Amino acid sequence: MTTTAGRPSRVAKLPPRERILDAAEELFQSEGIRRVGVQAIADKAETTKAAIYRHFETKDALVAEWLRILAADYQAAFDRVEAEHPDRPREQILGLARFIAEGLPSISYRGCPFINSLAELPDRSHPARQVIEEHKARQTRRLVAMCAGAGLPDPEQTAAEITFLLEGAQVSTQNGSIDRAGDRLLTIVEAVLDRQQHSPRGEAAT
Repeated sequence: MTTTAGRPSRVAKLPPRERILDAAEELFQSEGIRRVGVQAIADKAETTKAAIYRHFETKDALVAEWLRILAADYQAAFDRVEAEHPDRPREQILGLARFIAEGLPSISYRGCPFINSLAELPDRSHPARQVIEEHKARQTRRLVAMCAGAGLPDPEQTAAEITFLLEGAQVSTQNGSIDRAGDRLLTIVEAVLDRQQHSPRGEAAT
């Protein structure tokens, strides 16, 4: 779900459940999960609290569904790069880095929704936090598989390095500490791949 300039007219055409999710996304992104109450979501969605609870048993369930949709968008990025670069795992990895780099401008003023949500959800049993942890684990498995497919000597190590870079770039963009973060991210990810590609097989990167 992406916000557009014509939000009022667009949202008015959405089914009730999607209108609620759209309103929740807007508010959770701009104000945070904890600060936003169900009534505020109802007001923005032009519906009632009772209608929200007909679709979502609790606010926590609504938060979890919002994050599940976001996670699906990220997983779709994996699907796209795999389809665009069949049997070319190195290009798939660079495609993922490019996807993150291109999304950094929006993160600069709102922040990464997963990072922001984790900060607000310290309880690891919270259903929304579980959605994030499952998403991140699935993302790591897919990245490790790409690194293995690229013939890198230590796929897990390379995937860890690239994950640190992707997530670090998002945090650095959010706090404004690094300029040209997208360009730098792509350059460093490519350097990691080159270094790993030329490392002796079985020898971990140092």
